[in-house]
Formats: sequence, structure tokens, C-alpha cells
Amino acid sequence: QVQVVESGGGLVQPGGSLRLSCAVSGSIFSITTMGWYRQAPGKQRDLVADITSGGITNYADSVKGRFTISRDNAKNTVYLQMNSLKPEDTAVYYCNANVYYRYRYNMDCWGQGTQVTVSS
Repeated sequence: QVQVVESGGGLVQPGGSLRLSCAVSGSIFSITTMGWYRQAPGKQRDLVADITSGGITNYADSVKGRFTISRDNAKNTVYLQMNSLKPEDTAVYYCNANVYYRYRYNMDCWGQGTQVTVSS
């Protein structure tokens, strides 16, 4: 099986920064796209940012210029650096990885979610 473990969430003041980490382990042949999603109470889960195995990134308009996604392929880990945080960024953040567990067999794997709260 595949495990997805997230860390780095917490409480910060507006304008502050947090760095989320997500490590994927288990039966991994390769990982294509990795990404971060978020869900606030009463709202749908939306894409924040994702990154391909080759390093191509994609961001939601609401976080462009403030958030940076990166990955370490050797460690099967994806990061989300969040700067200039706003109260509107408050949500549960979920890590997603498209994992090939054997040749030509892939699946979407999700983390448990980590709470990010931006408040004074």
C-alpha cells in the first residue's frame, strides 16, 4: 500500500508564513503529478497548486505570487511554501499524489489533511 503523510499546518497571523510537507511512501514505481488542495467549512475542495514530475507548476489564481510548490523526487516529497497568508487561506489542506505502484497501474492517493488557520 501507499502512505501519504502531511505536516506543517498550524496557526499563524495574517501576513505570516507556513511550509507544508507531504511525504509519500510504500509500493511506488513512480509519481507523476503531486498537488495541494484545500477545503474550507461549507465549501468544495479546490486545487491550490500542483507540480509534475518534471517540475511544471500550476497555481490557483487566488494564491499566485504568494505560494510556491516544489518537490524532491528522490524523497517522494512535495512542499507548499505559503507566504503573505490571509484569513481567506484558512482551510484544511490535502496532499494528492498520482502514484504508479507497478508498471502501467496508477491511482490517486490522498493525505489525511492538515489544518491551516490564519487569524490575529
